[in-house]
Amino acid sequence: MTRGALIFAFNNEVTDYVAMARWSAQNIRQHLDIPVAVVTDDPMAQGFDHVIYLCPEGNNSRHFSDYDATVTWHNESRASAYDLTPWDHTLLLDADYIVASDQLKSLFDIDQDFLAHRWAKDISGLNDFRGLNYFGRFRMPQWWATVIAFRKSDHARLIFETMEMIRDNWSHYRDLYNISKATYRNDHSLSIALNTVNGHTNNCADIPWPLSSLTPEHDLERTDKDIYRISYIDGENRAKCISVAHQDFHAMGKKQLEAIVAGAG
Repeated sequence: MTRGALIFAFNNEVTDYVAMARWSAQNIRQHLDIPVAVVTDDPMAQGFDHVIYLCPEGNNSRHFSDYDATVTWHNESRASAYDLTPWDHTLLLDADYIVASDQLKSLFDIDQDFLAHRWAKDISGLNDFRGLNYFGRFRMPQWWATVIAFRKSDHARLIFETMEMIRDNWSHYRDLYNISKATYRNDHSLSIALNTVNGHTNNCADIPWPLSSLTPEHDLERTDKDIYRISYIDGENRAKCISVAHQDFHAMGKKQLEAIVAGAG
């Protein structure tokens, strides 16, 4: 059975996602010892074991606070990951997910066809993620599409096909689940798909640890290989700083991660 990572990387007006994905591929090979495929429309993409060329779907836009700008957000192709992956067992990662350990290796040993994070947390402990771990007026439980492990199977195929159906009929599902923002999100689509496929029971296998995340208002810098400094102002207006070593996390602030990637050469 082949194993590998899959990253979607479509650049927009401000963010070089392909450069992020290339830097992430180096970390993945080092820590997880698996090949990496990228899905992109960039004809110059290199540094990957496989390059899968695809025109991005949809015309979403999203405001990113770290850029203070509303930009094009090419996020609708992710639902096609099942058909695009070259691997039998795939680790699907966001380009802005930092792999700094071998923890994700353990997902290949879990006897489940599909795994995603049910819970996310602020790595600094400053922000309460209870609001982000649910969505819509009815507070539906949210699974995060940032990290997904899936095997070629009927169950995984059905989940991705359901995500595609939700994506293609987003206006209907947005009304059904009473989601206030119009922008399509893979997190919402994944959550609705898992709920639907599992008989509306929310009884889904998940990755057995929370998704460590860093929100854009934190300052992030790399101080050494796989070591990062996070600086922020706490609730009492005090400057705080923590060091994170050999821990994976989702860097939600793209601008600071871009600076780290550029500095890494």
